[in-house]
Amino acid sequence: VQLQASGGGLVLAGGSRRLSCAASGRNVNAYTIAWFRQAPGKEREFVATISWSGDWPSYADSVKGRFTISRDNGKNAAHLQMNGLKPEDTAVYYCGASLGSLATTRPTRSDFDLWGQGTLVTVSA
Repeated sequence: VQLQASGGGLVLAGGSRRLSCAASGRNVNAYTIAWFRQAPGKEREFVATISWSGDWPSYADSVKGRFTISRDNGKNAAHLQMNGLKPEDTAVYYCGASLGSLATTRPTRSDFDLWGQGTLVTVSA
């Protein structure tokens, strides 16, 4: 399975952006999908995750209420709708996939073995 993240770019604070994660090579309907982000000089951190069925989305406290994760199993894709963007949201955003369900709603990087190449989101004040 290969993951391709897209949709990044420059946005003003308070604006919105929709990221997409397209999977190829295999159907990812049975995979848990997550978004992580990595700001310059910082560790990759969890943003949001969604189960294979589309149920039980979970978010980092820093984005809860502003970001929405979704998936379209028919198109083998997942999305991250980001609203109310802040300068501190600036980072490279990565989508990850893990076969099956996770035992945690706060996964770490090591819970995912498939990663896309990342897409840069820059939020200017």
